[in-house]
Amino acid sequence: MPFLEWVNKHQAKQAAGVVPYRLLEFASEYGDPHTAADNLLIQGDNLHALKALLPFYAGRVKCIFIDPPDN
Repeated sequence: MPFLEWVNKHQAKQAAGVVPYRLLEFASEYGDPHTAADNLLIQGDNLHALKALLPFYAGRVKCIFIDPPDN
């Protein structure tokens, strides 16, 4: 299994750990609700969005596209 390694990885993980969890707020729906029921489009800070997904989607996410810059 591949692993991601980078300089200051431990410090980055600590910094991400102190960011509080947030709730996602529904803003609008795009496309056909029946075919898009399993997809989410989240606009906001990358780290806050990922922390909001963690309690509900840990281990269940197939793909995340983050538009740089990211943490």
